[in-house]
Amino acid sequence: MIQRIDHLGIAVRSLAETVKYYEQALGLKCEHYEEVPSQKVKTAFFDVGGVHIELLEPTSPESTIAQFIEKRGEGIHHIAFASDDITGQLAGAKNAGVKLLHEVPFEGAAGKLVAFLHPKSTYGVLTEFCMPKPGAAAAH
Repeated sequence: MIQRIDHLGIAVRSLAETVKYYEQALGLKCEHYEEVPSQKVKTAFFDVGGVHIELLEPTSPESTIAQFIEKRGEGIHHIAFASDDITGQLAGAKNAGVKLLHEVPFEGAAGKLVAFLHPKSTYGVLTEFCMPKPGAAAAH
């Protein structure tokens, strides 16, 4: 089931400005950029001891990231847990009374299947389950 924390998603207005901060002020190196048109975001990934930071910049005012920034400002958007069985993880959460935002995993960034749990059921923390797509190696 859950294996580790995979990444922390951080909503940002500008990847260019934020990547510069992570590289220049923190000394990290951006290892991967990707656009995810289905989610209307561009992403940048940093590896910090095996846990990734995923910066998320909206590409449309209708994206959930744009709406998040509009309501709450930039900052931590979600925590993602790596799972070896995302379908089983979702079923277990649902059986425990957690409201799912996604009943079926969908393709996210970095060659992964992803699904989210509703923050009203997770004590205010948007929670993601993720796992590599079968037959595909994850980009990070």
